[in-house]
Amino acid sequence: MTGPDKDEAVERAELLLALRKRGIRDRLVMRAFEQVPRERFVEPVFRNLAWNDQALPVDCGQTISQPTVLALMTTALELEGTHTVLEIGTGTGYYAAILGHIAGHVVTLERFRTLAEAAARRIGSLGLANVEVFLADGRLGYRARAPFDRIVLGAAVEEVPSALFDQLAPNGILVAPVGPPEGTQALMRYRRGPEGLEQRELGLVRFVPMLSGVAAVL
Repeated sequence: MTGPDKDEAVERAELLLALRKRGIRDRLVMRAFEQVPRERFVEPVFRNLAWNDQALPVDCGQTISQPTVLALMTTALELEGTHTVLEIGTGTGYYAAILGHIAGHVVTLERFRTLAEAAARRIGSLGLANVEVFLADGRLGYRARAPFDRIVLGAAVEEVPSALFDQLAPNGILVAPVGPPEGTQALMRYRRGPEGLEQRELGLVRFVPMLSGVAAVL
């Protein structure tokens, strides 16, 4: 069991083993999860659980997602160092930091000002100059930087907003949990091919629902 008396290096190794057991083999993905210190992105009360393979609650009623789920999403994105990525739902900034270790540039959007500002500080402390955090409505995407090679949603939608598909580059990939706001959703991968969108279901997940608008103050 993870606890304060357990060596962090051992906890990190156990998480990497959990990723391998879930079939994650991509070297860049594994390295990113090893390099990003998850303990900096969780609430202090949960710090002893930081390297557990589990989702944890954070401010504003949001969560920091389960690492194996994020690793599955990252693998599905087929990231390259030249890609520009749009992440919807910054949260604590943990996943944006993961993406920033692999992709060329990451634009991440958060609707809660408190979360966005805290995430920007955490990401900045890691020296990830290729990750930008913006306070914005994720359903609208970020046209100022479109098109994006990859788009990933960190919150569930019953239907992917058309604005996000509009901002997806040719041959781009979008990964999103799609389904009802309560219960489980299907993790879907969409690729913009020459004949339109191709889609594939990757499995069942459980995410908090995506909300509209910007909440400047909680």
